[in-house]
Amino acid sequence: MEKNTCIRVFADQTQINECREKVKANSTSLVQLGKVLELAGNEVRLKILYLLEEEGELCPCDISDILGMSIPAISQHLRKMKDGNIIEARRSGQTIFYSLKEEHLKILKPFFKYINQQNLKKETL
Repeated sequence: MEKNTCIRVFADQTQINECREKVKANSTSLVQLGKVLELAGNEVRLKILYLLEEEGELCPCDISDILGMSIPAISQHLRKMKDGNIIEARRSGQTIFYSLKEEHLKILKPFFKYINQQNLKKETL
């Protein structure tokens, strides 16, 4: 049995053990979510992910025009997210289009829904 360090007299050891098991059982999903949130924690990458969720797919030059940044800067962010397995690329001729991977769209969609709802609240004021 693992050592418990909670010194409260009425610490619920059953709860502590059950929570420990929940964390252990969901370890892989928590690691995956942590990686997604780590990459999405950068403001530019979050904007890119938001745009990909809204539009389905975009090329680096579209994102560059939208965000007013250089294509090389956008490409660096896209590379980090592609290496992090959050987005995927599709080539059409000489153009590469990026989109969110479906499994990560499910994770990020509630955040983007919240952002859109906040924007709607501002518009109705």
